[in-house]
Amino acid sequence: MTATGDIAAEKIGALAMVTLDCADATASAEFWSAVLGWEITASGDGYAMLKGEGPALGFGSVPDYRPPAWPNPNGSKQFHFDLAVADLDDAATRCVALGATVPDDQPGDTWRVLLDPSGHPFCLTKAENWG
Repeated sequence: MTATGDIAAEKIGALAMVTLDCADATASAEFWSAVLGWEITASGDGYAMLKGEGPALGFGSVPDYRPPAWPNPNGSKQFHFDLAVADLDDAATRCVALGATVPDDQPGDTWRVLLDPSGHPFCLTKAENWG
């Protein structure tokens, strides 16, 4: 049975890319390329794209971009990535060297919340938690 219960089980499409709004598409692509080890396959005119494992990751420059608040009293992050890592402290240090920041509010012991250069929150989690 499908999510709606009455639509044919045949899929309509496949997720090809997730695109994020940001202040600077090239800078965001460079940051995430270094973090994920994915190749920048397009860049210019306010747009950039990475390809690696799974769907592509796109970035679009938006005038007057405002990052999501962290922490947000309403609990909303818009979206976030969870990255499985071997060593939380090492991964956080490497991400900060690439331009991420570590907010003071850290709600857990088995993960770290960081903000990418455009202010999007993402989490580093212990890889063994995903095994």
